[in-house]
Amino acid sequence: MESLNIFKGKTILITGGAGFIGSNLAFYFQEKFPTSKVIVFDIFRDESKFSNGNLTSFGHFKNLIGFNGEIIQGDINSKKDLEKLKNLKVDFIFHQAAVSDTTVLNQSIMMQTNVNAFKDILNLSLEKEATLVYASSAATYGNAKSPQRVGFENPENIYGFSKLAMDNLAKEFYDKTHLPIVGLRYFNVYGSKEFYKNSTSSMVLQLGLQILSNKAPRLFYDSDKILRDFIYIEDVINANILASIGDKKGVYNVGTGIPRSFQDIADILQKELGKNLGTEYFKNPYKAYQSHTQADISQTVKDLNFTPKFSLEEGIKSYIPEIKKIFEQEYVK
Repeated sequence: MESLNIFKGKTILITGGAGFIGSNLAFYFQEKFPTSKVIVFDIFRDESKFSNGNLTSFGHFKNLIGFNGEIIQGDINSKKDLEKLKNLKVDFIFHQAAVSDTTVLNQSIMMQTNVNAFKDILNLSLEKEATLVYASSAATYGNAKSPQRVGFENPENIYGFSKLAMDNLAKEFYDKTHLPIVGLRYFNVYGSKEFYKNSTSSMVLQLGLQILSNKAPRLFYDSDKILRDFIYIEDVINANILASIGDKKGVYNVGTGIPRSFQDIADILQKELGKNLGTEYFKNPYKAYQSHTQADISQTVKDLNFTPKFSLEEGIKSYIPEIKKIFEQEYVK
């Protein structure tokens, strides 16, 4: 692996830096590279909601408590707000800002935020000659056959479609400019600082809080046959770092390559939390529902030198202290 010294003394911009993955990146650089300048750009949440009842932004100040870098409040959809970045010296951009709620039906705002605004981020990276790593998504695959591979996309919602459009834009851009630009298709990410995603947080957290409330975890019938590629946040941060080293270009899956069931999550959580509450099952209300996701990470391993370090058991075990802390301090019981 090439030297991580490339980050020393550099300026790192993280859009969506008050969100789940963005805030983890901010603290990674703060802790590992204290001579670097880390800038968080985030819209932060207000009271506005989509038609599905979910907040339009999940950025939360509590995700950044202890962060000592620069914080700029701004909306990537606002040219005026993006002007705040024009006078900055930027070496690396980690673009995590997006409408990330897969249940949002507003196609206009999804395309504006995830695609049109991405053009501005691409142009910013060109202007600054900055390495760009951005968040794509496994939603680009829809119900494509497992294991999901780049080049075999079949998005089934506007979110997945918008992320695929981002990937196409990025390719067009790096083919023309030869800038290092990498898109990372996250699969089911779980871990620290996801609580403020509210109902869109991982089932690891949601089931953990149910169990700590002494309630049997609630799952769909046949949840032992519903498989997902769950990946721990620390592996996702590592993938971002590896993607930003050298002159890499392309789109890569970020998962473990090993699908696990929702039943596995419930069982591991109960074991780690010392509970034996059984499982409560109910009918799946969704007509369209992914029954199996599995990242083909062969190219990610080859090109990015990425190897996931956390099994589902190891990831949950590492996450348990924070789940307990959330339950004690934040969770409305």
